[in-house]
Amino acid sequence: MSTYTVEHGITRLTEYDIHLFREGNNFSLHDKLGSHIMKAGGREGTYFAVWAPNAEAVSVLGDFNGWYPNSHFLKPREEGSGIWEGFIPGIGRGTLYKYHIVSRHRGFRADKGDPYAFYWQVPPDTSSIVWDLSYEWDDSQWMKERQRHNSLHAPMAIYEVHPGSWRRVPEEGNRPLSYREMAHHLAAYVREMGFTHVEFLPVTEHPFYGSWGYQCTGYFAPTSRYGTPQDFMYLIDHLHQHGIGVILDWVPSHFPDDAHGLVYFDGTYLYEHADPKKGYHPEWKSYIFNYGRNEVRNFLLSSAMFWFDQYHIDGLRVDAVASMLYLDYGRRDGEWIPNEYGGRENIEAISFLQKLNHSVYEKHPDVQTIAEESTSWPMVSRPTYVGGLGFGMKWNMGWMHDTLDYMSKNPVFRKFHHNKLTFSIWYAFYENFVLSLSHDEVVYGKGSLMGKMPGDDWQKFANLRLLYGYMYCHPGKKLLFMGGEFGQWQEWYHEESLHWHLLDQPPHQGLKRWVQDLNGFLRSEPALHERDFSQEGFEWMDISDWESSIISFLRKGPSDQDTLLVICNFTPVVRTNYLIGVPESGHWKEVLNSDAWLYGGSDKGNYGGIEAAPVPCHGRYHSLSITLPPLGVVVFKR
Repeated sequence: MSTYTVEHGITRLTEYDIHLFREGNNFSLHDKLGSHIMKAGGREGTYFAVWAPNAEAVSVLGDFNGWYPNSHFLKPREEGSGIWEGFIPGIGRGTLYKYHIVSRHRGFRADKGDPYAFYWQVPPDTSSIVWDLSYEWDDSQWMKERQRHNSLHAPMAIYEVHPGSWRRVPEEGNRPLSYREMAHHLAAYVREMGFTHVEFLPVTEHPFYGSWGYQCTGYFAPTSRYGTPQDFMYLIDHLHQHGIGVILDWVPSHFPDDAHGLVYFDGTYLYEHADPKKGYHPEWKSYIFNYGRNEVRNFLLSSAMFWFDQYHIDGLRVDAVASMLYLDYGRRDGEWIPNEYGGRENIEAISFLQKLNHSVYEKHPDVQTIAEESTSWPMVSRPTYVGGLGFGMKWNMGWMHDTLDYMSKNPVFRKFHHNKLTFSIWYAFYENFVLSLSHDEVVYGKGSLMGKMPGDDWQKFANLRLLYGYMYCHPGKKLLFMGGEFGQWQEWYHEESLHWHLLDQPPHQGLKRWVQDLNGFLRSEPALHERDFSQEGFEWMDISDWESSIISFLRKGPSDQDTLLVICNFTPVVRTNYLIGVPESGHWKEVLNSDAWLYGGSDKGNYGGIEAAPVPCHGRYHSLSITLPPLGVVVFKR
């Protein structure tokens, strides 16, 4: 077949675009490369552009030409750009296509999906789909005000969701909800529960459902398993209209080896490193991006900006940052290549992350980037101009590991591990931390959060209420994975719905109510959010009562009237006449008690409040003589 159906000289790329692309400063490539429906010469059609610098020939094949590779050839744009482009009239929205790439090297030929595609076939099919992103947004009020919702000083309680298993439709073959169905159910539920944000596990298109989205091929497309790009926009729009922020999990650390994807794209190691000691992840069996190549940096930076620009998201949680920072991550001696100074730091990845965060905050100062970084790398959430990585926040993995380890122990032995509770404050203000009880803690045989708790059923529920109360009163923003809010017994499984039927049982109803009230309390009390990242917002009252496994501390807001007194009892023993110092005299109201009957507790408490007595304690002139409930947390406010 001839090439007459491809018209050349029609382009969306200016010389300046190409210049920025080659130097690593073009962050809107989603509007330049890929497939774009447009009109040229009075005719409707689609413009295609793809980066394949080591190709000898590139053609577009699809359902419009019977998947014949020798028909619709693209033309190289100019010497050195590596971009192939062309306009094909008569095809438009919904057309299936791939690029047929013939490499200059070793006779390599492959049919590749479009790295910049907005939409893909439902897996296991792998074709890209010509699509547009037209959508009438109705979230202007949220966008106008989101600075205060996403601020570091704002209350932030994040509900982490896997869209395919949050809720399913058993009457229809146990299918997941569509994006549009989820919009209404999820917004109503999150609003009822009082969470401020939803964080979705990666929705970027991924071939293997069991990867949960962490092995993705479509960095510019929400997975088609649940609907179209416009359907996903509707979900975000609807959440925004209900006052709920949206954070997306994003994976710039690695990509899978699927033949239709990025790997060996033009017959060379284009997106990845050629040497497997730098370019292949031995644990995840996936490929590592070459962060030193400008065009690859452009690809990833454009993907990040794309979700902010086109989908109105409020934040990116960047996955596996530690694997990017260290050249020896997951490797033994001799399996990695030191940097130019002989060290194990990945200088190119550090530069990329700094560029990412600087660029995002420069254009969108009212959003957040959040790092999942599991080591003690310094200044992850500090500005780039002082040498930091530039993230807005960082997951506190140390707090999570120590706290879950402590809570899993029989209360009899907790006194020997008291430092697990107290150590986190020593470093709590070095970073802007998010306290995360995420999906990673309820899979692969780790058991559910409820399953980790010791004791009989009553004690398990009490322990979990205590854990959540301690978490919400500890400095830092909060994140809880779906199902944890009502105490799912089994660990998460991505092929089935959450066990919503448990909410027919009073103990699970009580736990759900407790999380609702914690979210409401977090929102209403400035002491619990305005100074999350400042030492001024926290003061130990008593750190030393390890024998009784009790800790007490103050959370402070901008005003003295905001101060909260928090006491946690990590044993199943009721403590009566427990003396605790207070900073002021007067009546102290018991504003929160995890042991209240409506939460499923034993209803031990202080009858709504207590008067401070002029009895010195804990270096204070006044004190309270209180009843501490078993496996409970109580909060007082003057």
